Amino acid sequence: MLNTIIVDDEEFARSSLYFLLQENCENVQIAGIAKSVAEARQLLDRNAIDLIFLDIAMPGENGFELIPHAQLSNAHVIFTTAYDQYALKAIKANALDYLLKPIDIDELKFAVDKAAKYIALNHKDKSRHEIMENLGLNLSERSEIRKISLPNGQGYSLVNIDDIIHIAADSNYSIFFLTNREKITVSKVLKEYEEILPDSQFVRVHKSSIVNLNYVKEYNSRNGLEVILKNGEKIAVSRRRASDFAEKIKLYTSFAGEK
Repeated sequence: MLNTIIVDDEEFARSSLYFLLQENCENVQIAGIAKSVAEARQLLDRNAIDLIFLDIAMPGENGFELIPHAQLSNAHVIFTTAYDQYALKAIKANALDYLLKPIDIDELKFAVDKAAKYIALNHKDKSRHEIMENLGLNLSERSEIRKISLPNGQGYSLVNIDDIIHIAADSNYSIFFLTNREKITVSKVLKEYEEILPDSQFVRVHKSSIVNLNYVKEYNSRNGLEVILKNGEKIAVSRRRASDFAEKIKLYTSFAGEK
């Protein structure tokens, strides 16, 4: 059983999630319900909690301010949020579980199953601690995403986005090519990273390729439309994406020239 607490300032959100869990997740035991971060800390101090369903936008302290206490308690977090698009990008980039309100039953069950498997594997908290710290930094600065975490089978690899040369699709997987010549394969489709990464720097040039404009050396049509990267790799550019790519290159070089 997963010993669980619900943290949300809205009464309807708390009660509806409680009943959804009771009816659909037999492996969840509700140990308490809190309407603020302060109340949640008390619950964590009094109980051994495995899982927290945590709202983000709450008066006083927001949900992210509970994270250090959750880490000390070795509790896993599933965010429940109607938060803005930037925050969702930050959460996605850091490979955390989250549920958008109103909560879908199938998504709830999937998130609980995922958390149960994670907890059962008894992962160490170091990688999760780093991920949470990075998430807080991204959100506090309200700037473009600077780091993402990539699941690697044993945990997560935290990667600075400036170290990504390009990303290639392989069926339902995405392969990251990094500046240190490392390759990381992730079981997510390319579109997810197209949505997460800043589009001022990363451009989808083909159905199977995203390139980092920092590493574009040349763009030509000698062998069909293609990009030549600084590491010598050649990436095809589809005709339907060529004009968008050319515009992004133009904007990127203009901006770089102003620095």
